[in-house]
Amino acid sequence: MTARIPSADVLVVGAGLAGLHTATGLAQRGHDVVLAERRPDLGGTVRTTGIFVRRTLEDFHLPPALLGPAVRRMVLYPPSHRRPVVLDSPRDEYRVGDMRGLYRDGAEQAAAAGVRILLGTRYLGRADGRHVLEGPDGTVEVGARYVVGADGARSGVARELGLDRNRELLVGAEHVFAVPRRDVVPAFHCVVDPRLAPGYLAWVLDDGEHAHVGVAGYARRFPHGMHHALRQFAATAPGLRGTTRPEHVEHRAGPIPVGGLLRRIASPDGLLVGDAAGAVSPLTAGGLDPCLRQSAHAVDVLDQALRTGRPDPLRRYDGAALRTQFRGRIAMRRGLGLVRTPAVAEAGVAALRTPPGRAAARRILFGDGSFPDPVPVPALVR
Repeated sequence: MTARIPSADVLVVGAGLAGLHTATGLAQRGHDVVLAERRPDLGGTVRTTGIFVRRTLEDFHLPPALLGPAVRRMVLYPPSHRRPVVLDSPRDEYRVGDMRGLYRDGAEQAAAAGVRILLGTRYLGRADGRHVLEGPDGTVEVGARYVVGADGARSGVARELGLDRNRELLVGAEHVFAVPRRDVVPAFHCVVDPRLAPGYLAWVLDDGEHAHVGVAGYARRFPHGMHHALRQFAATAPGLRGTTRPEHVEHRAGPIPVGGLLRRIASPDGLLVGDAAGAVSPLTAGGLDPCLRQSAHAVDVLDQALRTGRPDPLRRYDGAALRTQFRGRIAMRRGLGLVRTPAVAEAGVAALRTPPGRAAARRILFGDGSFPDPVPVPALVR
């Protein structure tokens, strides 16, 4: 039996940071919002390392109690781990978030703003002008003027709306565990080694409270599979001297879109945000800053469309226009993807030891750039 719930202005699918931010922003502007999330508990599975960059911390309010210590040091290693490039910033560049806590905090804010949250609920598509969901008690239908796909790199909403979908994906996995407090400089250690992370990086992020040990790359290029590579890397990973790895660690894994922002991310019936829209840095694979910035733009666009009763504002939600600002990083992404031998990786890191190489690395890792700011939506004429 199919149940129906009262219609809404907007149905948001996915309760990651992008979905929560979009839903809350629209509700705070007076719109009726339903948020559907397939996880039964927002404190359950986490698929992201949870790294927030400085620009995010400057521009968005995140509860300080849910953020780890500041990280100012980046260390870049060749496959041999010899002569790493150490970069220190005078500013707090990174902090790792308690993602379970942030999801729960975001859900509390959404509910307080009036968002109706449906947990354990999957999006199935549209039928007879209504959106079909499958929840704990069976099939549910909801009528909504617009739908927002915040449902990850393999978005079902994108497929349903006929929008672009991510084609270039990495897969990543990491182990997360608490580390004892000790005299250590919090640091982000990155290893370029195509045997362990084909087309991307292996990493250790140790902020003095938790260690994240991970690898990511193109799935088809892992010689013995991603999880084998992670175990191999964890056995010799740099930056963990003085720590004892516990017997049980948290495992995280998931796809990472790295093809750049998709071109067609909106239709007259809805739009995409976050990973679903490819809003992830093609080079660094960082996605939390883009998802928050893009979500704020989505709120402006949908607010205009709902208040005017016309879908015209969605035409300005244009991924192709913003994508042009990623050209440099897309090119570098392709260059990193071409690193297929340890010798090439060693040469690449050696280039970073030169003054021009260090300057370029600093611009990428510590620069003031972030997700490109979209053209503001014009104010309503009253």
